[in-house]
Amino acid sequence: MTNGNGAPVEQAAPQLNVLAQYTKDLSFENPNAPASLGQQQQQPAINIQINVGANNLSENEYEVVLSIEGKAETGGKVMFSFDLAYAGVFRIVNVPKENLHPLVMIECPRLLFPFAREIVATSVRDGGFPPLLLDPVDFVGLYRQNMERQAAAQAASGAKPS
Repeated sequence: MTNGNGAPVEQAAPQLNVLAQYTKDLSFENPNAPASLGQQQQQPAINIQINVGANNLSENEYEVVLSIEGKAETGGKVMFSFDLAYAGVFRIVNVPKENLHPLVMIECPRLLFPFAREIVATSVRDGGFPPLLLDPVDFVGLYRQNMERQAAAQAASGAKPS
């Protein structure tokens, strides 16, 4: 692309700024304490669910919420469970429209994850258990799964993709 004088027009560089990060909601339950705090015969089964949601706050600002739910069970009893909604407000400018959704749903939660991981580890430790260190998350894979699920749901309902 050139301007009227034949010189190339410079494109403004894409920008992603974190304006705020915060805990929206945090719940930790230790329903069988103090019995659950003693020595266990077997390792607990730990189930973790991670989801990402986003809200458009203004033309260039988005709130992204990383939701992490987890539960540890042994012998049919819940040792602990937690539910964390950790959010950030991001300003995104000079990003092509076709790249905006993946950026919001992949890069923004990737920036939030280390902070959410620390909150989970600290909450579990403060609940009387060894810290639960969550494995890194493949947000690209999570994004693809969600897009495939949405496409399958649209196909099943007979709707045409937009």
